[in-house]
Amino acid sequence: MLFFWGGITFFITSLTSPSKSELFLKEGIGVIEVKGVILESEEILQNLVAFREEPKIKAIVLRIDSPGGAVGASQEIYDEVRRTSTVKPVVASMGSVAASGGLYVSLGASKIVANPGTLTGSMGVILKFANLEGLFDKIGYKNEVVKSGRLKDIGSPSRSMTAEERQMLQGMIDIVQTQFVQAVSESRSLPVAEVRKIADGRIFSGQQAKEYGMVDQLGNFSDAVMLAAELAGMKDEKMPELIYPQGDDFSFLRLMTGKKSESLLQQTGLSGPMLAYEWTGTFR
Repeated sequence: MLFFWGGITFFITSLTSPSKSELFLKEGIGVIEVKGVILESEEILQNLVAFREEPKIKAIVLRIDSPGGAVGASQEIYDEVRRTSTVKPVVASMGSVAASGGLYVSLGASKIVANPGTLTGSMGVILKFANLEGLFDKIGYKNEVVKSGRLKDIGSPSRSMTAEERQMLQGMIDIVQTQFVQAVSESRSLPVAEVRKIADGRIFSGQQAKEYGMVDQLGNFSDAVMLAAELAGMKDEKMPELIYPQGDDFSFLRLMTGKKSESLLQQTGLSGPMLAYEWTGTFR
C-alpha cells in the first residue's frame, strides 16, 4: 500500500512541479524564509545548498520572522548560512520578530537589515521542565523509578529538581550561552565583553540593534533585496527577479510515513524538554 501511494505521489508531483531548469529561467535573488519556531533545519539547509550551487541565483535574502527555537537547529542553519556567504552574498532581512535563535541564524549572513521596530535580541538559552508534583499528589499518582545513576531522571515532572541537578543544567546552559555570545562577537566584530552586556535575555528594537552594532542598516524586505543585488554586482536599478524554493507539495507518502511528526510532537510539548534559543514572550 505504501508503494502504491508513493507511486501516485511521484506521478502527481511530476505533472505539477517545475523542473530545476524551469525554476531558474532568469538570473535573480533567491529568497529563503525562516518563519515561526525553529524546530528543524533540514529543509532550510537543502534550500541554502541548492541556491548556493545555482549560478543564476546571484545572492540570497534570508527572510526571518521567528522567535527562535531549538539550539541545534539554529546552530545548523547559522553554520550553513555562514558557509553560503563565503560563496555568494547573503543578506538577512528581519521581519516583525527575529529574536534569540532568529537572531542567531542571521549572524552567518554577509549583511543584516532590520526594520526600526523589529523585535530582536533575547540572546539567551532556556530549558523548561514541567513540575506536576502537586497535581500528582491530588490525584494519587505516584511515579516509581529504577535508574542507573542519580541524574538519570533529571527533570522528572513528579518531583522537584535537586540542587545538584540544577547546578549541572546551569553549567550546560552557561556553555551554550557562551557559544551564542562568541558567534555574535565573531560575526559582528564586537568585543565579547560588549556582547555580554546585552546578552542577558533582553529584547530590543531594530533601531537599538543598529546602535549596538547588531545589524548593518535599517530597512524593509525590499531594501534587503536591493542590498543583496548591489553586493552581487547586479547593475540593473529595478527590483531584481525573486526566486523562491520549489514548494513542498502535499504528499500522500508524507502522510503515510508521518514526516514532520517529530516537529508536531515538539510543538505540543510531548517530546520532552528542548534546549532552546527562544524568546518565550510570543503567542503560539
